[in-house]
Amino acid sequence: MIPTNTPDVLLRTFILFITLLVLTRILGKKQMSHLTFFNYFTGITIGSIAANMIRETEEPFWDDFIGLIFWCVLTLLVEYIGLKFSKLRQIIDGQPTIVIKRGVILKASLTSNRVNLDDLLMLLRKQNIFSIKEVEYAILEPNGNLSVMKKPQNQQITKSDMNITIPTPKYLPSEIISDGKIVKHNLIELNLSEDWLYSQLKIQNISNLADIIYGELQSDGTLFLQKK
Repeated sequence: MIPTNTPDVLLRTFILFITLLVLTRILGKKQMSHLTFFNYFTGITIGSIAANMIRETEEPFWDDFIGLIFWCVLTLLVEYIGLKFSKLRQIIDGQPTIVIKRGVILKASLTSNRVNLDDLLMLLRKQNIFSIKEVEYAILEPNGNLSVMKKPQNQQITKSDMNITIPTPKYLPSEIISDGKIVKHNLIELNLSEDWLYSQLKIQNISNLADIIYGELQSDGTLFLQKK
């Protein structure tokens, strides 16, 4: 037997699904990625409010709905103010902290951020660093990640170190054919035409787009194609 309040729960869920979908687009990628503590706790709170609105069928729905919208408006307002005032942004989001300087662990910085040595070593291991001796600088970011600059003798050799000439890429590698269809917005972004694409297909003896499952423009301007 279906509970009598099921239609109400389904309606609440549908309204909140659409609302949260819209709000996530408005709040932007930064909110969804939890880049800072502020983004983290506002995201958690939005989810908690929405869950309570679905579960608490005896509570006035629209009062809670207005509260949810107002919370998101406050979040946007604080983020906008943070864009305009750097000092306030540092208070809200925090700022990077140097925890290793010239190979020396700064115990005071670790203590102020409530990070112990085991936590620091774990963060280093996540970056495939298993010895403090390899580290010149380490910076604890506002989102809890660790940015590391290795000592010169521990850094990887680059092409510039070996005086190898590096050609400048003409394009950012981009998908331009997906499952037999042209990805038009990428072509426009790359300032290329469909006529150019068809001419490239003709060079590779391909007459039908439907034969291509994936096509990618390479950095040197050549076309990589994967047939079905």
